[in-house]
Amino acid sequence: MTYAVQMVTAFLGSMGFSILFNIRRTKLLIAGFGGALSWGVYLLFGAVLDDGPLRCFLAAVCVTVYAEIFARVKKTPTTSFLVPGMIPLIPGGALYNTMQYAIAGNWEQFGTAASYTIRVALALAAGIIVVSSVMRMVVAVIRFVRIRCIRPPQRK
Repeated sequence: MTYAVQMVTAFLGSMGFSILFNIRRTKLLIAGFGGALSWGVYLLFGAVLDDGPLRCFLAAVCVTVYAEIFARVKKTPTTSFLVPGMIPLIPGGALYNTMQYAIAGNWEQFGTAASYTIRVALALAAGIIVVSSVMRMVVAVIRFVRIRCIRPPQRK
């Protein structure tokens, strides 16, 4: 499958989930582009990295930054753009294979598949946590500077 088809599919899949999550029409395109962005970053890093969880981490970082920016621009919760943007990265196939190996009793392949699935899930969570934590610190610093430096305390 070509990269363009994969990007369009990621866009449409993210938009579909956005509709399920009742995201308003004015924000559907932004949410869809978040999914295309996350999958595009994943594919881009695939050219230089073989490690799937690391590629997922980097894609999660990018889509979280994207979601944080557009959440502030559109004055919406970050999750409105973050959740649909993460949809293409969810390791559904890996999870399916993990369960298939468990049901079949193929414990060696189950262990390998389960390890990979858990690493991808942790990479996605870590990418979100890193960016969200940095954004909270940046917002706190900006508020502190506004309160203390820009508006000096008034004398009585």
